[in-house]
Amino acid sequence: MYLFDTNAIIYFLSGDKKAVEFVKEIVKENKTIYVPTIVRLELFSKSNLTSVEQNAISDFLSYTIEINLDKTIADIAAAIRRKFRMKVADSIVAASALYTNSFLVTRNIKDFKISDIQVIKI
Repeated sequence: MYLFDTNAIIYFLSGDKKAVEFVKEIVKENKTIYVPTIVRLELFSKSNLTSVEQNAISDFLSYTIEINLDKTIADIAAAIRRKFRMKVADSIVAASALYTNSFLVTRNIKDFKISDIQVIKI
């Protein structure tokens, strides 16, 4: 199981070779891809988002399972934020990866230096 950070999806959608190959391999192996709701918010919050970009994001998200922020994930995120002084969005992404026991897929591995999370850089 894999949980995608915002930048991993952006790199994939922009055609980054490493990101595209990684996603193709996951899809080929029929692996689960999780996306936290906060990532959805970040993706659709881009200023000047075109309808083509909006459709591409929607298409990608249709192949994923959305992880909603609930009390359990919020509590995990709060503990992570206190311990590691992370930004709110990053702490939610990290908590969602812990909650789903997934590999966290990102380009910004420095943002997720938490021993309990396995991070994959694309």
